[in-house]
Amino acid sequence: MREQLIKAMQRNQLVNMMYVAKDGSITKRRVKVIKIVGDSFQAFCFTRHAKRTFLISNVLAVIPFVSRGREVV
Repeated sequence: MREQLIKAMQRNQLVNMMYVAKDGSITKRRVKVIKIVGDSFQAFCFTRHAKRTFLISNVLAVIPFVSRGREVV
């Protein structure tokens, strides 16, 4: 998981992430990884619209976010 987060950070890429919160609930979040320190990482969370700190061990899945271009007809 750590390697995927490092790649996303290096590529300046948004990712969709499945995450287990402290209370045990599972959430889906879209984040942009800012920095990785030890067993946690800091990211801008588009769900909360704020900078958040996440534990790498609580990340269940990371999928690169691919935006669909807007079409003008």
